[in-house]
Amino acid sequence: MNTPITGLAGSWTRLAAVSALALPLAALPSLPALAQTPPSAATEAAALTLEGALARAAGVDPSLPGAEARARAGSAAVRQADVRPNPTLGLMVENLPTLGGGAIIDRTETTLSYEQRFERGGDRPARVALAQGEAALVQAEAAIRRLDRLEQVQRAWAEALGAQAELEIARERLALAERFQIEVQRRVDMARDPLFAGARAEAELAQAQIDFDQAGIQARLARATLGRFWIGASDFSLDPADFEDTSAAREVAGPAAEIDLAVLAAQRDVAQARVRVEQARATPDATVSVGVRHFWEGQDLGLVVGGSIPLGRYDRNEGAIDRARFEGVAAEADMAALRQEREREIARLQVLLASRAFEAQRIAAETLPQAERAVALVRDGFARGGFTYNDVISAQTALLSTKARRIAVLKQFHIDRARLDRLTGAHADLLGLETRS
Repeated sequence: MNTPITGLAGSWTRLAAVSALALPLAALPSLPALAQTPPSAATEAAALTLEGALARAAGVDPSLPGAEARARAGSAAVRQADVRPNPTLGLMVENLPTLGGGAIIDRTETTLSYEQRFERGGDRPARVALAQGEAALVQAEAAIRRLDRLEQVQRAWAEALGAQAELEIARERLALAERFQIEVQRRVDMARDPLFAGARAEAELAQAQIDFDQAGIQARLARATLGRFWIGASDFSLDPADFEDTSAAREVAGPAAEIDLAVLAAQRDVAQARVRVEQARATPDATVSVGVRHFWEGQDLGLVVGGSIPLGRYDRNEGAIDRARFEGVAAEADMAALRQEREREIARLQVLLASRAFEAQRIAAETLPQAERAVALVRDGFARGGFTYNDVISAQTALLSTKARRIAVLKQFHIDRARLDRLTGAHADLLGLETRS
């Protein structure tokens, strides 16, 4: 119920609401049309459930092209790692004459050689395993980013539901302020209350109007933020029953999602593959060459065969091997620590969900009825002259504060649930990911 208020306070209120509305609309190009959408249009749209929001966001993920490109880059790296060293074709000219020393090709010798390096110690299989491990690491990181995005969508859905509930409280406060302002003005006209009571009621009404306008802005902004996850307009409604639903608190949370440990597991595999690469590098590669030597003076040909192999006297690559080995040990330790931390966080969130659901239930069953009864009694007494203006304001403030408290509890409940779903990988099936070992 957004009834325009009159007087100077009403003018200032409308001006403040228009100024405040211009700020978020300037930041989001798609919001102007949204801001002009009447409330009835939003209620006529199809209700957007959590599953629907997550499915929309999963279907429109701007990071997918980048992830696909990185996967192809990993495949290319594996192909390149499986390539053998190129041979070398060499030409050597010896016994060139000095200036004035005779004919140019009298004693010149020319050698044409073909040289090939042979990898020893399993260099190529080790390189391939390392490239495959690095590709798996990139894919694991991409999967985690996609799961994190679904958590952001779930939080935005909870924020939008909370903003909608807060808008209803602001609407109720405005309606109470309007009715009370009319009652006070009637008492002032009858000289039953002083003039300052009417001015104060007018100020309360103006502030309630401002709060309602601001709550409307926040609700539209939260809906627009949610819609931007699938780059679409806010052509949906939100069912208040979803905000009241705390059945997730009665569900037993699953174990920590293995997808979160996949990055550390991939880092461990990369470290182990790098150990094998460094061990292969510690084995010297042999080089064999075959060539033909031509003697220009006698036009004779000779076969030249050679070979070389480095001596492992100083550099045995032991430092690189130890470094890769300890990196693998560190990754194993990090996996154990992360698993324990996630299990502890899941247990904490499970308790928090139950606690917040119980608190919201008790507020609805115990506190709210008493606060509503107090408002009704005070208003009746005020109409008979038995209570003051401050008594009515205090009772109404207590009622609205109780409702705001319950909304805050429910909002945090859904935010905690979003985090719990992320830690357990509850929505990984929307991305086609495996979350269990």
